[in-house]
Amino acid sequence: MDLQLAGRRLLITGASSGIGLATARLLAEEGARLALCARDEDRLRTATADLGARTDVVTASCDVTSRASVDAFVATAVDRLGGLDGVVCNAGRSLMRSLDETTDEEIRDEFDLKIFGALHVIRATRTALAASDRGAVVIVNAILSRQPETRLAVTSAARAGLLNLSSSLAEELAADGTRVNSVLLGLIDTGQWQRRFAESGADDFAAWSAEIADDRGIALGRFGSADELAFPIATLLSPRNSYTTGATLEVGGGVHRYV
Repeated sequence: MDLQLAGRRLLITGASSGIGLATARLLAEEGARLALCARDEDRLRTATADLGARTDVVTASCDVTSRASVDAFVATAVDRLGGLDGVVCNAGRSLMRSLDETTDEEIRDEFDLKIFGALHVIRATRTALAASDRGAVVIVNAILSRQPETRLAVTSAARAGLLNLSSSLAEELAADGTRVNSVLLGLIDTGQWQRRFAESGADDFAAWSAEIADDRGIALGRFGSADELAFPIATLLSPRNSYTTGATLEVGGGVHRYV
């Protein structure tokens, strides 16, 4: 199927690894032109070095919690690509800690990253997306936004706020002709989980992750992969999905425990 992404100008935050990098690779295969950012520019350029042979790629360091940093990156992306047609707000992390173990500063940082990490990007790209024939925003969020866990209490609360904000943005940006949708991820095998596996002392990632999947009630009994998130993100960016906005798509292996 042709997703009609060839030549589309797409911006991705948090693109140096995991879901952001997998999405960039898939979109490059589809012929999209890319603006990619991450905090560590050297790591980003190393990870995406091969993409330049397939398509136009703009890379830059960007702190999504800083409006000035985001504005500078977006201005460069719009100038180099001649505009923007889509945005993937992907920068994020999980704070696995109880409330008693979490400082006020860490709580503020978590909300800053989740809320302003998306809001700064959407504000900065709004005009460019409105000028596109079919502008689209995909916000990478988590099932935690609807199904909180005590081990991730602060992250769950911040993600719930982001999900609510995403619905408001979908309504507001519809006037521009820009669609806003969310992908809610479950447990995905990314660098965070690889680090936790290394710290666990276990010697078999498949067995270790399957045990966690069982504990979390994941129906498919395993973690997902970054590639399994990249495809639904790409489909929501596609002009073929032009009547979908304000939607949430769960990609969690059947982990949800609510109606």
